[in-house]
Amino acid sequence: MKIFHSINEFHSDKKTIVTLGTFDGVHLGHAAILKKLTQNTHNGTFESTVLTFFPHPRMVLQGKSDLKLLNTINEKIDLLEKIGIDNLIIHPFDEKFAELNAEEFVSTILVNQLRVQKIIIGYDHRFGKNRTANIDDLINFGTQYGFEVEQISAQEIDEISISSTKIRTALEEGDIQLANEYLGYSYFLSGTVVKGKQLGRTIGFPTANISLEEDYKLVPQNGVYVVRSEIDSKTIYGMMNIGFNPTVQGKQKTIEVHLFDFDTDIYNRKIQVAILQRIRSEKKFESVEVLKEQLKKDEAFSLHYLNQIE
Repeated sequence: MKIFHSINEFHSDKKTIVTLGTFDGVHLGHAAILKKLTQNTHNGTFESTVLTFFPHPRMVLQGKSDLKLLNTINEKIDLLEKIGIDNLIIHPFDEKFAELNAEEFVSTILVNQLRVQKIIIGYDHRFGKNRTANIDDLINFGTQYGFEVEQISAQEIDEISISSTKIRTALEEGDIQLANEYLGYSYFLSGTVVKGKQLGRTIGFPTANISLEEDYKLVPQNGVYVVRSEIDSKTIYGMMNIGFNPTVQGKQKTIEVHLFDFDTDIYNRKIQVAILQRIRSEKKFESVEVLKEQLKKDEAFSLHYLNQIE
């Protein structure tokens, strides 16, 4: 997959089959749309092209809100590459871009820059300055400029919207199984391993503290989870705590992963942690010794769960 960080950087000798959107989560609903994109390339006659924007338009037009996303840009790139998209354009969204009227967007970007053969778009999609143009306007532009428009049905769009909402709600409520069901893969966090207080080592449960790569990433509800990671091409399982470590008077929220049968130094390395199952809520224990006993139970729960899924 070729990646372009601006529409202006894009170039192709072939005409393109285009869709555009935020594609946050790249969940099962999105995958169905993206599959249509790849099926329309006529075995390489055209190139499948996804146009997305960063920052998220809401972050620009509504100020830096508390909007949390399911994917960072790097995570989204990985997920789209697995689907088999030819081109991904991540265009910087700013107020100047938002001022483009509908015809400027179509003629300058879709026709001249992307050489669009066909655009696959939602029936409710609105575009151009102040989002004044709709699907009917796009169809008329298609007739004028010589490209096809395929509408994504209301039912498919509703499914995508419902899925995205349910995924966010499920993660916020700690229902990782439901979130993963809608995603079609295990929700994951990406970040760098940083040094923490190293208290875990003193009770036999050393942890890798994960510093997330972006602060807009949605983090699931505080609690303890069964997780999986790939380190040096090996699958490593473990358990992760999200929260404040109240037993030891923690004041900052942390993401700590204890990896089973693993003692390699991974400080300053980037890792990705897939979340498989929730074990319990975070709670304050009477003492560190009681916490240690609970961690042993958490480990036993995790290993039993992993034996069932293998």
